[in-house]
Amino acid sequence: MNAGLATVDDLDAFLGRHPDIGAAQILITDPSGVLRGKSVRRDELAAIYREGRQVAGSILGLDVTGEDVDATGLVWDTGDADLVCRPLAGTLVRVPWLAAPTAQLLLTMFTQHAAPAPADPRHALVRAVHALRSATYTPVVACEIEFYLLREGSNGQLAPAGGGRQSERDKIDAYSLQRLDDLAAVFDDIYRAAEVQGLPAGTLMSEYAPGQFEITLQHRADALRAVDEAIMWKRLVRGVAAQHGLIACFMAKPFTQRAGSGLHVHVSLNDSDGRNLFASAEPAGSQLLRNAIGGLRATMAESLAVFAPNANSYRRFVSESYAPIAASWGINNRSVSLRVPAGPPASRHLEHRIAGADANLYLTVATVLGAVREGIASQLDPGPPVEGNGYRQVTEPRLPATWREALDRARASEFLGRALGQDCLKVFLAIKDTECTRFSATVTELDYAWYLRTT
Repeated sequence: MNAGLATVDDLDAFLGRHPDIGAAQILITDPSGVLRGKSVRRDELAAIYREGRQVAGSILGLDVTGEDVDATGLVWDTGDADLVCRPLAGTLVRVPWLAAPTAQLLLTMFTQHAAPAPADPRHALVRAVHALRSATYTPVVACEIEFYLLREGSNGQLAPAGGGRQSERDKIDAYSLQRLDDLAAVFDDIYRAAEVQGLPAGTLMSEYAPGQFEITLQHRADALRAVDEAIMWKRLVRGVAAQHGLIACFMAKPFTQRAGSGLHVHVSLNDSDGRNLFASAEPAGSQLLRNAIGGLRATMAESLAVFAPNANSYRRFVSESYAPIAASWGINNRSVSLRVPAGPPASRHLEHRIAGADANLYLTVATVLGAVREGIASQLDPGPPVEGNGYRQVTEPRLPATWREALDRARASEFLGRALGQDCLKVFLAIKDTECTRFSATVTELDYAWYLRTT
């Protein structure tokens, strides 16, 4: 399977164009979706491209806080052995938000015998793409990620970034042009950095909360490249925001009374000639598109732990909040989880809306593509589309209501074992089980506020 690895020629060409680069940050995405890595000097890059880089395999067994999870089997069971990281094509780029001339490079992990490291989430996506290509389908993917730009006050309070009086900043003011103007310097630097890194940044909009935004990324007929770009994009937004003294927040629900942030995955399938197989004059798309939706609906409940991987993720699922709460589908309808957007027949595709901005991009897209493939292979019928307000209609199958329930459903899922690989799923669930237990056992300020003097 082609994992999209880079070559020494790629490195030589880059260094020839950038003689001032003195260091590079080498990065790998862990199962929680966190980028981890180290900084190397320029003269170390050639060996990384020729032979790979030895890195502790336990980096794939860390929880979201960066602590070892021994239950993954990747820490002491292996003696914390090294695995081999190799560079990904097209990801060696300048980091324009850092003062010193610096590059960054995404890596993917292999065993000492050159087999894909089972716990590396990117390999799950490689397998999902390969499975569709083996069935003569080319997945076309785009990722839309909502985020907040926040400013931390001297008292530690987080507030939406922007200008104007406090009362103006607290307004929802969706689609506000003033909000874009207030932060024009930040967005100008984001677009400039995207151009430097070759990322296809498109439309900018102010979302349904003060300080919340979205910038679209172009769809790609190379799904691996599309997700690699989305990984790089999140880091870019964080980096440029920090340069301006701001925090770019990708939490699913950073504020109780404000909209959550979603990861919307847009998917279609091309044939070998590049024609969209979901295209149809029918607003619901082709039969193939409806079968894909059938697969996504049938597997959504058992997959929710991937789409909502953290305790905070479940706070996003609020009725009539633009976050979907059911395994539903509809046409030109934003109250459902699976939307067929309006547009010309040739543009028919599905928009998967259930995942939060905090989800691991590789695992999310691998799970989506796996469900699409199974829906098509089994010719699953999605049932009738939801019309009108999907929040007020009972839809089966019911989704898990809590993090623990979602993890239990995922553990019992045969589908996720196929979609992600059993070993990858085992590591992911070991990490999230440990996090869930720790989070649930932690006494919070709300405990004291509710119970200290009343019970």
